[in-house]
Amino acid sequence: MHGSRTRIPFPARRRRQTKREEPSSWLKFEADPALNDVLARIGKPEEAPFRPDPFQLEALEAIGRSDCLVMAPTGSGKTWIAEQAIRKMLREGKRCWYASPLKALSNAKWVEFGDIFESMNVGILTGDTKENTDAPVIVGTTEILRNQLYDTMHEGRDLPFDLVILDEAHYLGDEERGVVWEEIMIYLPARVNLLLLSATIENGREIAAWLEGLRSKKCVVVEERRRPVPLYPLFLHPSGRLMPFLDKRRFYGRVEQFARERGKQQRGGRGFTPYGEIVRALRHFNLLPAIFFLQSRAECDNALKSCRQITRPANVEFDDALQEMIDQTPRLAQHKQLAPLRLSRVASHHGGQLPPWKFVVETMMKRGYLDAIFATSTVAAGVNFPARTIVLFNSDYFNGHECVPLGATGFHQMTGRAGRRGQDNIGFMMLVPGRFMDLEHVRRLVFTRSEDIESRIKNDFSMVLNLLLSQTMENVRHIFENSLADFQQDKERREGKKSAASRLWRAFQRHVSFLKAEGFVGDNDRLTADGVWTSQLRLDHPVLIAECLRRGALPNEDAALLAAVIAPFVYDRGQEISVKRKELPKRLVQAYDRVVETVFPMMEKLDAEGFGLHPLPLWTAAVIYDWARGRDWDRIVERYGFADGDMAMLVSRTADNLRQIAALRDTHPDVAALAWKARESLLREPVVF
Repeated sequence: MHGSRTRIPFPARRRRQTKREEPSSWLKFEADPALNDVLARIGKPEEAPFRPDPFQLEALEAIGRSDCLVMAPTGSGKTWIAEQAIRKMLREGKRCWYASPLKALSNAKWVEFGDIFESMNVGILTGDTKENTDAPVIVGTTEILRNQLYDTMHEGRDLPFDLVILDEAHYLGDEERGVVWEEIMIYLPARVNLLLLSATIENGREIAAWLEGLRSKKCVVVEERRRPVPLYPLFLHPSGRLMPFLDKRRFYGRVEQFARERGKQQRGGRGFTPYGEIVRALRHFNLLPAIFFLQSRAECDNALKSCRQITRPANVEFDDALQEMIDQTPRLAQHKQLAPLRLSRVASHHGGQLPPWKFVVETMMKRGYLDAIFATSTVAAGVNFPARTIVLFNSDYFNGHECVPLGATGFHQMTGRAGRRGQDNIGFMMLVPGRFMDLEHVRRLVFTRSEDIESRIKNDFSMVLNLLLSQTMENVRHIFENSLADFQQDKERREGKKSAASRLWRAFQRHVSFLKAEGFVGDNDRLTADGVWTSQLRLDHPVLIAECLRRGALPNEDAALLAAVIAPFVYDRGQEISVKRKELPKRLVQAYDRVVETVFPMMEKLDAEGFGLHPLPLWTAAVIYDWARGRDWDRIVERYGFADGDMAMLVSRTADNLRQIAALRDTHPDVAALAWKARESLLREPVVF
């Protein structure tokens, strides 16, 4: 125990087996003889002094004199390259920006780099967190870096950094956020060297060629195909027998037989074993820890129930580590998934959970305390911890709208988590033939490289306003001509087909015409006074919120009301929760109605011009109003039937929007001050911790 802390008691295990539970250990725990040699290789490699790989040294040498794109499998040591590059910057008295796609990853890197380089040398900028911003090393999200580039272009000054590191650079191809990565690459001064790190960029040489033409400097491509830990595909037969999945490039014999028989049955039935039994099987074969990739949040949570009979020996080190995190966020002591984590060493991990709980799960997994986590694809895409084995039950995944076949990039992100460098001689992917498992599709994915990254650049009002803030129309056209989209299309342009630059330019002009009609841009194609301050609202819907500000429609005295009426502008998940207007506070409904009536004419114009119509759900205002007034989190979640993680996202994004409004101190001082107060009312546990 640490100091005089009082240990919070954990619930006792229920020993009695209910009728719905499967009998204990009904899998045979048999392995096909063909696996004898493979299973014998399981273990930890002998400790040896660290020696950087040739690709790491090549990248480090390159980034000292030029741009560099590093493509290497997960766990191969890309972070080491970044650390050494930062260390060199510090020795030379220079500054470095380390950008990651997620706030959680940025927070983790801030702590990690603070330990490595001393906290006084490392600052953070994520929107939620702003610390030590004059430090020589800044960690933050890509959106914040893009916004800083907007500011430097407008103010006519140089970005005060000498190296920019873009981690998870494959986000350049992300449908929603890839535009931010591309903007950074376009706007970044050529003087600043650029280090790109990714495990899943297939067309890296094309990206590098575009960058060389764009920035007029060499971009060295460093590619490492070899996994640091070899991957072996396994198959768990419904009989409980573990066997190879493949024999070279073909199905293993009994797998092929199973696939043929299953094909006749057309997709087969439901899954054949509870997850707890599979955990037992993995433990029997020394294949833990494992990450189980499941399709939905509900599946991840329900999987814990089948692990109730799994018990793990008491571990003082584990208990103390867990207790320390609970002491930091006491409400976690009542978390409904605490018992399986402590007693069975299993956990679920998905976007519907609170940030503090996900932090606990990630920390315990990284420290080697957990046997298994049941996760959605968020673990593959954005959380940095591997396991000995990853387990797949489906060959498709839910993309937020529908179930679609798993692509090669997503597949390699998942399998990249299998095998821990320095802890495993070999990693495993185990297939369990669930209801939606297409074995042939997975077999092809094993031998398919990741998909090429395609440009995702597109116009929105925030981008258009910020470009007009610092660029002439001719300069903007030139930016589009230098985009990755135009570079990629150049190779396949057909006669008579408009270029990507032309399409982007026409879309830009449509946005400008709308902004002119609404008084944000003058006839000289420069921003009006309203356009200048609106450009500082780097939001999804800057012109709508600007309209509220221009017409005085936002609450000017009640911080909770201000937070509430901003919430409808940030929610875009399509979820609808029914609320009765007559049961809501009258002042809330009146404030909401005033905002809707103010922006409705502009929304009609946006829709008529083809920009789309964004709904403004009343229930989001009701949720945020309750939270901003200090109501209990659990009661709000229960009242509205909202997942913890979804509510945390709504609160966080509303706070981000309020932060942008709070920046308008010079033009709207009263509303700006109230916006900051409203933001502070939202950012408390369990959203922040």
